[in-house]
Amino acid sequence: MREALNNPAGDVLVDATTKGIPSNSAPLRLSEIGSQGWNVLAGDCPLPLAVIRTDILAANSAWMMSFVRHHGLLLAPHGKTTMSPALFARQLADGAWAITVATTQQMQVCLRAGIRRIILANQPIGQAVDACFQALANHADLELYVLADSLEGVALLAGRAVRTRGSRALRVLVEVGAVGARTGCRDVESALAVANAIAAVPGLTLAGVEAFEGVLPDTAAVTAFMARITETTLAIDALGLFTRDIVLSAGGSAFFDLVALGFNAVTLSRPVLRVLRSGCYLTHDQFGYAHDLQRILRERRVSLPEGTLRPALEVWSYVQSRPDPDKAILTMGKRDVGYDNGWPQPVAWFRPGEMLAPAAIPAGCTITTLNDQHAHMAVAPGAAIAVGDMVAVGISHPCTTFERWQVLMLVDERLTVVGAVRTFF
Repeated sequence: MREALNNPAGDVLVDATTKGIPSNSAPLRLSEIGSQGWNVLAGDCPLPLAVIRTDILAANSAWMMSFVRHHGLLLAPHGKTTMSPALFARQLADGAWAITVATTQQMQVCLRAGIRRIILANQPIGQAVDACFQALANHADLELYVLADSLEGVALLAGRAVRTRGSRALRVLVEVGAVGARTGCRDVESALAVANAIAAVPGLTLAGVEAFEGVLPDTAAVTAFMARITETTLAIDALGLFTRDIVLSAGGSAFFDLVALGFNAVTLSRPVLRVLRSGCYLTHDQFGYAHDLQRILRERRVSLPEGTLRPALEVWSYVQSRPDPDKAILTMGKRDVGYDNGWPQPVAWFRPGEMLAPAAIPAGCTITTLNDQHAHMAVAPGAAIAVGDMVAVGISHPCTTFERWQVLMLVDERLTVVGAVRTFF
């Protein structure tokens, strides 16, 4: 594990004890996987298998970078989605400004991968406070942002900052939250109090304002919330507390159009860094964020690039059993695919030895439930699905599928394995 973290690509030795590696494979390095000539449809890899389609991945990255550049935004994708240093490197190479994390463990993954601009999108508590200041002490080139939404939270940071007087400042964003939602200041007055407290502490720098709109139910709620972020930021700015470029940051996987609209309406006393933290755009999904994107495409509240985001992540498995005329059992389950935002659903199938390429799944096939290692797929009477067939499922919410795999295969249009990425959950 330590070897992997010290290498930005996580280039470790893998063998048949790693899910997705063939049982007859000699130990090999992650970087050697793409030269093995494996093909999913040829049965070279054990199923279930999580794959990322590289052509779609590249197109998604280009699409989102085009969007943010057109709207004067910066992109700091949330690393918790993939927890893959190799994919972080891809996002940064394509133009991302920073990587966002949720925990100090995730921060350490970024640090060991050489990433030096990080947003820790939480208020540090307990050992996380020490970890943040230690990271600054250990990395002279680190630009680290954290959140605060209470005087108590600022006091925790202040206690550690005083003990490290003279070191580089920790950059703190005032977190704005919605009533009844998650963390964040609930009104302008409390946000002003937090901003004043941050500005008064040597070793801390008031760097801007942050919020997460993704927990809100609809566009009306998000639009109102963006207005409150603007109101709060203007009130803090009026006090003259900002001493450098002002960071304005929001989530953005589901409502990135409304974030762009809200942030572009803000004019402040100093240059503004408008930071979108969308993480799921890279692989997108089939049913969750895909629904949100359809709204964005339909409403066209902002200018959008040509094309669209497409699902790049899918999980392949075999039909293991046809125990009933209207049911097939697949060789994948809760250990292999996320289900927090709805069951995965079949999108394609393939019969080895008979078909030249995958076909769309027959009408009426749907996943009805998951066990740990099995999926129950309803099958329409007369459908030709048989034991030994391969089935690909599309997912919703990429985060909870990525976390089930240490290694995900990168595949081309023919489902030939051209590489692999390592995750660190």
